[in-house]
Amino acid sequence: MVYDTIIYEKKPPIAKVTLNRPDVLNAINEKMIAELDEITDDIEKSDDIKVVVITGSGRAFAAGADITMFKERNYLEIKRVIDKGKNVLTKIEKIRKPFIAGINGFALGGGCEISMACDIRIASDKAKFGQPEINLGIIPGWGGTQRLPRLVGKGFAKLMNLTGDMINADEAKIVGLADKVVPADKLDEEVMKLAEKLASKPPIAVGCVIDSVNKGVEMPLAEGLSFETDEFLLSIMSEDAKEGISAFLEKRKANFKGR
Repeated sequence: MVYDTIIYEKKPPIAKVTLNRPDVLNAINEKMIAELDEITDDIEKSDDIKVVVITGSGRAFAAGADITMFKERNYLEIKRVIDKGKNVLTKIEKIRKPFIAGINGFALGGGCEISMACDIRIASDKAKFGQPEINLGIIPGWGGTQRLPRLVGKGFAKLMNLTGDMINADEAKIVGLADKVVPADKLDEEVMKLAEKLASKPPIAVGCVIDSVNKGVEMPLAEGLSFETDEFLLSIMSEDAKEGISAFLEKRKANFKGR
């Protein structure tokens, strides 16, 4: 499948999604939102895809929304654009397959928000993160005031959103916005190594982990523990669980089939 703003490569069990408008630092326009929406639908229904990598071409992961989308538009037109982007990122977050953000450079505004919708963020040591919308007289519209405090805490989320200042990869790791920082020339290698490792895990259990963590953090502890029990039972009743337990007892490598 060929797209105008994204390079979509499917090499089962891994799919790679590269945001591809390098001349404008991969600024997110309506076309990119629509294409990302279509790609996430394809990923969700593709049983042979177990893990997804999202990265950017050139010097940026994505340097924010293409601000021309909002110029000379009325309230309803702007709301439609915001809702479309928000819905795509929510879809990424809810798919029961790991999404790894390989953050190769600037992840600003909407780019930072895309990375936060992913399950794991691996950053190049040259990456920069920020929510600079305040400098335009606006605030984030795709999760910058919602996912960010859930990752870094209320105080630092307010600091980033109120100042619009960028932070580097090491700072992002310290506060919890990046999960791992690697040398720029090793980013692709490290991201693919992790993707291959996750792709070897039992898909049902992987999905249960993603759902348990994502939904559980929004619940009171007792409710979250109950939800975890439900997901545990879902995983242990699978054929993969029977295979995994048998393989462990027989001291052999498990052959998981996603059933």
